[in-house]
Amino acid sequence: MRKSLRALGAATLTTGLVVAGASVASAHVTVTPSTSTAGSYTVLTFAFGHGCGESATTEIAIQMPEQILAVSPTVHPGWDVEKVMEDLETPVDDGHGGEYTERVSEVVYTAETPVPNGYRDAFELSLKLPDAAGETLDFPTVQTCEEGETAWVEIPADGQTGDDLESPAPSFDLTAAEAAEADGTEAQAEEVAAEETQDDTSADAASDDAATPVVSWVALALGAAGLVLGALAFARSRRAQD
Repeated sequence: MRKSLRALGAATLTTGLVVAGASVASAHVTVTPSTSTAGSYTVLTFAFGHGCGESATTEIAIQMPEQILAVSPTVHPGWDVEKVMEDLETPVDDGHGGEYTERVSEVVYTAETPVPNGYRDAFELSLKLPDAAGETLDFPTVQTCEEGETAWVEIPADGQTGDDLESPAPSFDLTAAEAAEADGTEAQAEEVAAEETQDDTSADAASDDAATPVVSWVALALGAAGLVLGALAFARSRRAQD
């Protein structure tokens, strides 16, 4: 029976790194959000690039923060995926006329074929971020191998960062929606300004193009008038000679 990540986390936070027969790897299990804007939908990419020492990876179990209710894991070739559900003490409105009575507490990927040490893989989870700008979301993750396991579950204390820990949990900070909207507004303003500049350039070119035929026709008219006057002068000259 698979060990509970919640039970492992409590023990590991006290003892630090949990590895059987392996030293601490320099690389960590990491998480990269497609957007970190509070209250928005995002795709989280969890990646690892090593085993437990030299031992191949067989399972990655990712614990979800309590603020996250629903998760859609990507079906990943070569891996089985499971959503571990947890009952909610109080139902939560889902915003669509229904309610959540349980939430996804863990997402567990199990390898069909163990991934050797030194090879990288990544998993994508789609979810909605909590509307809590400024907070840090931690995703304690246990990496199980053919021999031993590494628990990436340490949470920085006040005054610490993930760099101060041997096995930090994957995490990122939620950003304010206003900042994102301001960036979007600025980009939109720049785009509009670029379009207006292009329109002005096109209008000037069109004006130049329209002026060119007018000048040509005027030149032709003047040339024709010159020919007529020349012909008349020549005719008068011949009559005078006659």
